Amino acid sequence: MPVEDINTRAWKIYGQRQLARSYTPPIPDRMSWTPWEGIGPGAEILGDITGRRVLDIGSGAGHHAVHLARTHGARVTGIELSPTQHERATSTHVDVPGVEFTQGDVAEYLAEVEPFDAAYAIGTLAFIDPHRALPALHDGLRPGAPLILSLLHTDLNGLGPSTQVTPREQMILLRDDPPLATQMWVLAPQLWEDLLTEYGFRVETINLLHHPDESAAVIQQLIRARRLPDRPALVSSRPRSSRPPVPHAAVGVGAILVSKQGLLLGRHKRGTLELPGGTVEAGESFDAAVVRELGEETGLTTHTSAVTLLGTLVDHVEGVLRVTVGALVHAWHGQPTTQPNENVGDWDWYPLDQLPDGLFVCSAQILTAWQPDLPIDHTPAQFTPYAVGDGAPHSLRKRTRPPA
Repeated sequence: MPVEDINTRAWKIYGQRQLARSYTPPIPDRMSWTPWEGIGPGAEILGDITGRRVLDIGSGAGHHAVHLARTHGARVTGIELSPTQHERATSTHVDVPGVEFTQGDVAEYLAEVEPFDAAYAIGTLAFIDPHRALPALHDGLRPGAPLILSLLHTDLNGLGPSTQVTPREQMILLRDDPPLATQMWVLAPQLWEDLLTEYGFRVETINLLHHPDESAAVIQQLIRARRLPDRPALVSSRPRSSRPPVPHAAVGVGAILVSKQGLLLGRHKRGTLELPGGTVEAGESFDAAVVRELGEETGLTTHTSAVTLLGTLVDHVEGVLRVTVGALVHAWHGQPTTQPNENVGDWDWYPLDQLPDGLFVCSAQILTAWQPDLPIDHTPAQFTPYAVGDGAPHSLRKRTRPPA
């Protein structure tokens, strides 16, 4: 069964059970972005919404929408996919001024209506594929409109967020009934930020909201984003000729990771010792290439925010211009291990004052660009720093180990 069908079925059953109990949540005195009250900000993070059109995504029983209309004067539309959840809202709040409820798919709905002035989702957007929901929200919000998302970060079992855009099973718990299995996109904050940026939003803040009981594992993310203005029409460009240029350069990255045990190096099948790194792929930024190569070669995970690009090294090898960008990785997760189908493995940490012979020349060039005083011998290369520190030179010259 498709993921969103699983979720639709679960929330339909949930709504049926709540209708059978005749349970309606009370209208809150204050906007709450978590399942528990009194934690985090209130409705003020939506800005001034008086008289403005606000979209409640996955509006459920409708109590948040009613609060915003009554207390803050907003004109709120609640969009809800589950017919039983929609019934809960309309059976109780159908006549509330400033509130309307619509049953349907949020992406399809937004394609047919005028853009909203603000939107929010309290725990609900994680049940929709972000690659479908976020572009729809971009088109369904006016430029500059706030988007507030409350999302699960760590669940009741202590399982934290994923670094991959894939859903996983999560349970909806009910007091007197069996739990309902759903599929949720429980993603790391950096991943949500990357996705929102990709689809035309600027992330302003991401806060982690903890349960008031310190022993409880569950944590919520609260993301404040804003829909960016539409870009002006681009001036067209074209290549100088219909034929592509003759390939003449190889572009790669190399990553420096230093722990208490020393510098991370792996052994290539050809025998050289190397920094993690490799070839930059088409359309990929240098820092993203560092993150990808580090994961592929060592199994370590990091984020682009933990990567500092040092500069560009250029040399010439057998008729090919070799361009290498060195990077320093400040933080990572996991332990380096040999990965299947990779040419470099046997990862280990080497003290900087006891570096081994046999370094790959690109790794040697990166290391002396980072710390010019390291006694490493290598062929010369031209170095252009991005951020000069500790007297790093603008070009690398051949360095020879002092005699033993």
